[in-house]
Amino acid sequence: MDEESTAFAAPAAMLVEGRAEGPLLFSDTALSFWGGVDPETGIVIDHAHPLHGACLAGAVLAMPGGRGSCTGSAVLLQLIVNGLAPAAMVFSQREDILTLGVIVAEEVYGRSLPIAVLDPQDFLRLEGRKSLCVGGGSVFEPGATPKRGEEVAASAGRLTLTERDRELLSASVSPATRLAMRIVTRMARLEGAERLIDVTQVHVDGCIYTGPASLDFAEKLAGWGGRVVVPTSLNAISVDQARWREQGTDPARSQAASALADAYVRMGAAPTFTCAPYQLDDAPHRSEDIAWAESNAVVYANSVLGARTMKYPDFLDICIALTGRAPYAGCHINENRKARMVVVVEPMAGCDDSFWPLLGYQVGLLAPNTIPVLTGLDKAAPADDDLKAFGAAFATTSAAPMFHIVGVTPEAPTFEAATGGATLPVLTVSHADLLAVWRSFNPVAGEPVDLVALGNPHFSADECRTLADLCRGRRKHPNVALTVTASRSTYGKIVENGIAAELEAFGATFVRDACWCTVMPPIVPPAARLILTNSGKYAHYGPGLSGKEVRFASLPGCVEAAVVGRCPEAPAWLTG
Repeated sequence: MDEESTAFAAPAAMLVEGRAEGPLLFSDTALSFWGGVDPETGIVIDHAHPLHGACLAGAVLAMPGGRGSCTGSAVLLQLIVNGLAPAAMVFSQREDILTLGVIVAEEVYGRSLPIAVLDPQDFLRLEGRKSLCVGGGSVFEPGATPKRGEEVAASAGRLTLTERDRELLSASVSPATRLAMRIVTRMARLEGAERLIDVTQVHVDGCIYTGPASLDFAEKLAGWGGRVVVPTSLNAISVDQARWREQGTDPARSQAASALADAYVRMGAAPTFTCAPYQLDDAPHRSEDIAWAESNAVVYANSVLGARTMKYPDFLDICIALTGRAPYAGCHINENRKARMVVVVEPMAGCDDSFWPLLGYQVGLLAPNTIPVLTGLDKAAPADDDLKAFGAAFATTSAAPMFHIVGVTPEAPTFEAATGGATLPVLTVSHADLLAVWRSFNPVAGEPVDLVALGNPHFSADECRTLADLCRGRRKHPNVALTVTASRSTYGKIVENGIAAELEAFGATFVRDACWCTVMPPIVPPAARLILTNSGKYAHYGPGLSGKEVRFASLPGCVEAAVVGRCPEAPAWLTG
């Protein structure tokens, strides 16, 4: 009998202890729980994922790891509280975002599920098997003899705490701070950190409402005396806090989303409510150690600003804000910021702004968990908003916390600087690759458009100005809505310079505080069938989040669609 026909058993590293058994759901493709799994049903809603339509409840979920949004931890917590979580999870690499969701469930609600990491070769042997048992340092089929692996906890002694760190774990601080520090140290040990470091600022993504558990967690921290000890900004929330009533969004969900935001503000966070904190006046500087969550913000901070942050999961962000301490691991360490893959971008003349999100999406597919360095773009001269669009799409399909572009990003003045002189695998991106991404977003050309959705991530003042230039002298189609999401800060600027009034005269509407990954009906009109966006991120997440068809185009293409009422053809630079 050959090896593949025998019962499976392999040693595993346990990120979270426990024992469970269930039917196997296997995929060789990573999954973002935010925008990928419905926390109210446990069903995979990511239309592009091989497990689309499958229910995770009670199954052993095996996949390489997570990807995309930092809010996956909050979605998993809600699944656990709802009784709809997987029985166990098995990865082929260390996974922080989903693991943190389970740790919070353990620490706050006394509920858990085991998480195991297999050797990549053992992981691939899982495909086609019917059920699995997880626990005791082993992953095995029912009836097989477990093969116990080394416990991750054995590395716990590596973490050295200062006197102040130990004080933050003691009864001398508030219960909220003590809980936060327990969570920080647990994650630091799992990451193999030898010490904790101070951070200068935090961006909290956990203020997005994913269900009652996210609100309960924040209100518990606020009620237990939680107060941030470093400057803390807040991500886009799930509601325009000042105008949700006039917008007609669901009162119960809007009030819960607003209450969640208020809980974080009570803890001392600033009500910035933006998924683009790099647009704020106090954006961090190069080499500054920060703790940011929100996937596009993390990638932009590391790659474009040259600041240093790990891809912090929701809930760990506020824990770091309450303690001021973060693990010295990941992209806080110089060596971990080097590229491990080369992506050669073939010459493409005459590109429009759709080039950057298409390229980011494709590079993320090529580098699902690896920091890439891109060559061939040193003459491209991307603007900050181009890099924002690239990074947001890249962070949708990759779990990597940053990228380099030779001659463009600050840590890649040369190829050698980005790679450290290492010999790396080389992949190529061609016209054909980007056209394939375009067609995956746009299976049919010329479809009628009901809504043009702009601002994922939040539109900048420059993007609003460009949009106004494109709309000037034109008339919006009466059957097409055009809505822009932006931060309070950006909206204030465009009101002051008259751009907001010009766009509103065209027929555009604005939503502040929320972004397209969080807005509710009727901002997305219930009767609408098709949404057009210039965001690679929303083109991916939008179908699962909105229940609508979502298509992609350049910003000029989106404006043209708003005028004529139909999706544009693929651009000439792409089709050749």
